[in-house]
Amino acid sequence: MLRVPEIIQKKRDGGDLSREELETLVLGGLRGEVPDYQVAAWLMAVYFRGMTPQETLTLTSVLQYSGQQLELPPLGKPVLDKHSTGGVGDKTSLVVVPLLAALGIAVPKMSGRGLGFTGGTVDKLESIPGFRTDFTPSEIARLVERVGACLVGQSPDLVPADKYLYALRDVTATVDCIPLIAASVMSKKLAGGAEHILLDVKTGSGAFMQYLPDALDLARTLVQIGQMAGRRTLALVTDMSQPLGEAVGNALEVAEAIRVLRRESDASSARFETLCLELSAHALLLTRVETDLMQARMRVRECLDSGKPLEVFRAIVEAQGGDPRVIDDLSLLPQAPVKMPVFLSEVGYIHAIDARQVGLIAVRLGAGRARKDDAIDPAVGVRILRHVGDHVDASTPVAEVHARPEEMAQEACEELIGCFHAGEGAPAFQPLVHAVVSDPETPDLKGVLA
Repeated sequence: MLRVPEIIQKKRDGGDLSREELETLVLGGLRGEVPDYQVAAWLMAVYFRGMTPQETLTLTSVLQYSGQQLELPPLGKPVLDKHSTGGVGDKTSLVVVPLLAALGIAVPKMSGRGLGFTGGTVDKLESIPGFRTDFTPSEIARLVERVGACLVGQSPDLVPADKYLYALRDVTATVDCIPLIAASVMSKKLAGGAEHILLDVKTGSGAFMQYLPDALDLARTLVQIGQMAGRRTLALVTDMSQPLGEAVGNALEVAEAIRVLRRESDASSARFETLCLELSAHALLLTRVETDLMQARMRVRECLDSGKPLEVFRAIVEAQGGDPRVIDDLSLLPQAPVKMPVFLSEVGYIHAIDARQVGLIAVRLGAGRARKDDAIDPAVGVRILRHVGDHVDASTPVAEVHARPEEMAQEACEELIGCFHAGEGAPAFQPLVHAVVSDPETPDLKGVLA
């Protein structure tokens, strides 16, 4: 029988662990046979020593098969799963999932709740009255068969070992470890059963991976795991140096996504809408629905303009118990009683917006949680009305706070002023997509995605 201290020592000294050794630690910890302090010691050893690609894939597989696998019936269409590493105002799934379903791609999308300064798709969706996100694997399969897509929470029957490990990582300062992040993300994607995996890896002040080299490293690791597991995988490394789009807060973000689907959004949602279109276009290439990026971009824009994705979103809301009337009447979403504009005293161009601080302000308003058991107020948050590159003066509101007590709104306004940095002259251009990382073993993606 393997002795746990020897396994920990092997990793501490830079050795590669076998599947049997990883199962002894991880599954033993999940079952309560290995104490948390020993699993935590192994996590810290991994943090400092890293893992080889094969070892990372093995850990991914151990996590993946710690629970049930989602088995979809034959659908006669490509099946794709999408994942974002998260950021401030990132609500792309609310547009991309119905858009891809309208284009004939099945999307069983499982999402999480927000923690810290980034929001969670499940929290956003639950701001729709009646919307249900807890489904069993068999119910998820029926939703996808019936509607073509779903937006659900992670089933407790899928990848339970990942939940166990994440809870330990969260309290042992080992969250920001690329092999552990990659194994966590990809174990859920692989258990979800999709043959195609589209990844949105965020970088910037509003992302967990603040620095571009780290985000690129994570993207390459994720794609490599997908390739080694036999799934066509593609990652876009995208900008999160400022909040994405207008809304930061659950009902506010749902409303913004619906306005994009209704083709009623304005300039403050431009980067958000553009990223949704870009992710969707690359999904068409990944699934071989299109082979030319420009043609794919035209096709997704035409589909969005047609109104079909809006009707798919309506069908998703109905199928998951939500009130479909919110699609036509956004006032049915939770509303904050206090709305207060934010003004800058400077005249000039916005050079930077501290996305992380904006996210933390939204959390303090009640839009997010600092601890997993914190309650969320779906109505509160922040609207970002001006973005980097916009010209402002003292009469132009740059943001709007949505809050409960007026005193809290006033405090948030004062804090938000410090998040905006304005000056003379237009700022340097900020790319929305920094890089596209594709599977090197997939020839038909070479060059097309460069």
